[in-house]
Amino acid sequence: MAAAYDYIIVGAGSAGCVLANRLSADPALKVLLLEAGGRDTSFLIHMPAGIARLTTPAVNWLYQTEPQSELAGRRLFWPRGKTLGGSSSINAMVYIRGQRADYDHWCRLGNPGWGAESVLPYFRRAEHNESLEDEWHGRGGPLNVCMRRYTNPLSHRFVAAACAAGLPANPDFNGREQYGAGLYQVTQKAGRRCSAASAYLHPVARRPNLTVLTGALALRVVLAGRRAVGVEYLRGGIRTEARAQREVLLAGGAINSPQLLLLSGIGPADELRAHDLDVHHDLPGVGRNLQDHLDVHVIHACTRPVTLDPRARGFGALRTALRYALFRNGPGVSNVAEAGAFLRTSIETSPPDLQMHFIPAYVVDHGRRRMPGYGMTLHVCYLRPGSRGTIRLASAKPTDPPRIDPAYLTDPSDLAPLIAGIRRARDIYAQAPLRAELGEEVFPGAARRTDADLESFIRCAAETEYHPVGTCRMGLDAAAVVDPQLRVRGLEGLRVVDASIMPTLVSGNTNAPVIMIAEKAADLILGAHPTA
Repeated sequence: MAAAYDYIIVGAGSAGCVLANRLSADPALKVLLLEAGGRDTSFLIHMPAGIARLTTPAVNWLYQTEPQSELAGRRLFWPRGKTLGGSSSINAMVYIRGQRADYDHWCRLGNPGWGAESVLPYFRRAEHNESLEDEWHGRGGPLNVCMRRYTNPLSHRFVAAACAAGLPANPDFNGREQYGAGLYQVTQKAGRRCSAASAYLHPVARRPNLTVLTGALALRVVLAGRRAVGVEYLRGGIRTEARAQREVLLAGGAINSPQLLLLSGIGPADELRAHDLDVHHDLPGVGRNLQDHLDVHVIHACTRPVTLDPRARGFGALRTALRYALFRNGPGVSNVAEAGAFLRTSIETSPPDLQMHFIPAYVVDHGRRRMPGYGMTLHVCYLRPGSRGTIRLASAKPTDPPRIDPAYLTDPSDLAPLIAGIRRARDIYAQAPLRAELGEEVFPGAARRTDADLESFIRCAAETEYHPVGTCRMGLDAAAVVDPQLRVRGLEGLRVVDASIMPTLVSGNTNAPVIMIAEKAADLILGAHPTA
């Protein structure tokens, strides 16, 4: 006989950990949390600078996109977390909420309750900010937000150079104004990564009404007519079914949640039939509306060994790890993407539509390609792309990765902002605070000067900024997958709670917004009201 729970949560990533914490706070509710990956025990997860080495199948889905027609036919690497904490256990720990206009736009699209004033209490409730407590920031929440214990000197010089290039200094991208340059706040605590698992799950893991199963791959949502009544999952080679007396909550992210809906016979009928799957609910929007921030880099050699590079190689890496293990300080605390900026492609554009991440090291091919010497990397992404892609099934086998097609640059208007971003990056590098450290421009290379040159480089070198969203879009129209209460349209007892419900991308990194979404979802599920 199948074990019964009040709520079954599929996916122990950022959203799933929040839900597990908030729902199991009521001892009368029995909660099951399923995670396909293993436990988050790796030292490299908890040492922030270990991020560069978290591209292994033990903690990462290691997805690849379909060949991208506008990116020279390349398949792009899409890392996604496969462990407790999900992508919050492998990301760069940058804490960014986005712009107020992002959420007001969601509201105007037909999602009441998701405007900036409505979501701010959930950002504040989630947060424990070590240095800020005001109308924007919270104190006492599970998610620790702070400034790093260690910042490379070049990151401070980047901020000074950006200001010399005309940007204002901005000490808080999550306050009244996002525009400007500054050091990123990070999700760390006492020098360790503060993932969603560390913040929300581990402190409550011993609750008797909360069951956490790792190595449990969800195979399908079990339906009884129009109602979700359970989940079938594979663990240790054994198929098991768990029953949900109240709701099934999908929190697998923008890739895995639509995949599981499709495997369950929920999605576009023609696609389901093409894989010989029974059509339980024809829902055309499942897997559509995929959005991501496309990223292009400008990399310079550095004239002196002041970067993170020598601290991540050979004996330098051993010294870094030892110092970190003993004192929780030094380069091991670096989240690598230490500083950044939000800027406009033109004076007329408001609010900012470009984001930069400055890394005081060479970072090529997601850190998987080692380069000799010392370097500086400046990443640029366009915050509001028009391109829309899809998540589709490759087969009816749950163990087969889905077909990921972000359709980058299929909206031609996405290209010009990236070209402008490269030029702005070059302008920042050329300013006095960085000029003394500046060696040759490695990428795109000083010879690439024209728009055509830079377009060619973008098509051959651009990569994901790791922000996929939108594939179970929230709304009230026929193409929406979930309603503003995150309930799957046309079914009962089934919600989606993760980045896939975003109608449009937020202006920045997506982890903090996902945690906000899950905090709000917990209230929607329990019928509670936000804490001011």
